[in-house]
Amino acid sequence: MNGDDEDVVWVGRRQDARLVVSIPGQFSLADRRDMRGERRVFSCRAVNVSAHAIALASAVSGKVGDRVIAEIEHLGKLKGSIMRVLERGFVMNIIASAEEREKLATKIEWLAKYKDHDEGDRRAQRRFVPANPYSQIMLPDGSTQTCLVVDLSITGAALSAEAVPEVGTVLAVGKIVGRVVRHFEGGFAVQFTERQSPDEIEKKLLPSLLSR
Repeated sequence: MNGDDEDVVWVGRRQDARLVVSIPGQFSLADRRDMRGERRVFSCRAVNVSAHAIALASAVSGKVGDRVIAEIEHLGKLKGSIMRVLERGFVMNIIASAEEREKLATKIEWLAKYKDHDEGDRRAQRRFVPANPYSQIMLPDGSTQTCLVVDLSITGAALSAEAVPEVGTVLAVGKIVGRVVRHFEGGFAVQFTERQSPDEIEKKLLPSLLSR
C-alpha cells in the first residue's frame, strides 16, 4: 500500500474515518477448532479499517455471520462477525462500546499520521511482505492450496493456510521448493532449499497469477 493522502477517506464523523493499510495480525473463527476443541488461529493482514468495520486479507475465510476474534498490530483485539466475504478474506463488523470505539478511532487517526513514518527502515530489513501477499503451496501428494505470505526473505517464508504441514514436509511455494521447519501461532515457516534472488523471488512465488 502506498502512503498517498487518498488512503485516508474522511466521511464526516470522526469514527467513520476509513484507512487503507497493510498491517499484520491474526484471527480465529468460532467454528474452526483444532483436535483439542480450541479455536484455530490464522495469520492475516488488515487492509482497510474504520471504527466500525475492518477488512482482513487471508488465505482462510468463513461465511457471513461467523463470529471472529482478531488481534491486529497497533489496533489490539477486535471482536465481531463476518458481514461480507471477499475473494481472499472477509470484512467483519466491530462490536465495541462507545468508549472502545472512540479509542479505536484515536488509534486509526494515529495510523493515518504515522503509518509510513518507518517505511525506509522496513525496506532495509531482511524480511519483508511482498506486494501481493498471496501464493500457492503444493504438498507432496500433489494437492495445492492458496496461502498468505506473512513475511518473506531470500532464504525462507512464513506462511498461513488452511492446512498446516508437519515439520519436515517438503513442498513448493509457487515455484520455490522448501521444507517446513517450524510451526507458529497462525501458520508455519518454510526454509528454501536454495537462496533466492531478491529481484526474482516475488515472481517465483506467484507464477500462476502473473501468467494470467
